[in-house]
Amino acid sequence: MNLNHILFFDIETVSGSAHYEDLDDRWKKLFAGKARYFQEREPHKEMAQLYRERAAIFAEFGRAVCIGAGFFHKDQLRIKTFAGPDEEILLQEFFDLLNQHFNQTDRHVLCGHNIREFDVPYLCRRAQVHGIPLPSLLDVSGRKPWEVKHLVDTMELWKFGDIKHYTSLDLLSACLGLESPKEDMDGSQVHDVFYESEDIERIARYCATDVWVTANVYLHLHRQPTIRLENVYFIDK
Repeated sequence: MNLNHILFFDIETVSGSAHYEDLDDRWKKLFAGKARYFQEREPHKEMAQLYRERAAIFAEFGRAVCIGAGFFHKDQLRIKTFAGPDEEILLQEFFDLLNQHFNQTDRHVLCGHNIREFDVPYLCRRAQVHGIPLPSLLDVSGRKPWEVKHLVDTMELWKFGDIKHYTSLDLLSACLGLESPKEDMDGSQVHDVFYESEDIERIARYCATDVWVTANVYLHLHRQPTIRLENVYFIDK
């Protein structure tokens, strides 16, 4: 695979509202139905806590606040983040990148960790909510497995056919002995950093780091030299 034809990406999501109490009665009832599985496993938790911890993973109850995109240009990994409180704007900006530079399913590739189960369907559903047309590489609804070979999932590369196995990006990078800087946050803290600290730049840095780690996992699995963090170019604008 030509590295210049691959776009590595990752998303960060939060609940649609800061608090469960902010929802009207209809949405509270709908979330209760969606979260029934978690409530049965953790009966000691109130619905407000489940909403805070789980709503972000559901496209119906959450929203994207950051999308990180990394690509190779002249053997240099460049990473740009689209982040902010206006989901419609950041979706459109990311889609513009895809439409302009990564728009051929027989040539270009989207690569990420667990993107087939999470990132891709999440972005597609949120785009539908906003009425935004999908780029060709994300327009996968109804396609056969052999028609979505342009979606390369590093978690699936690691599964080797084990359909029930989940491995986090952090664990996989550790197993492969890859460099991963110690971050001051993890995915479970994105909600608080966004709604309480209002530090979108911190979320963007965290997301960009995940894009870099994902690229290195892909390179390692294909027996190619990995990229040190100090050799990554981060695009500000």
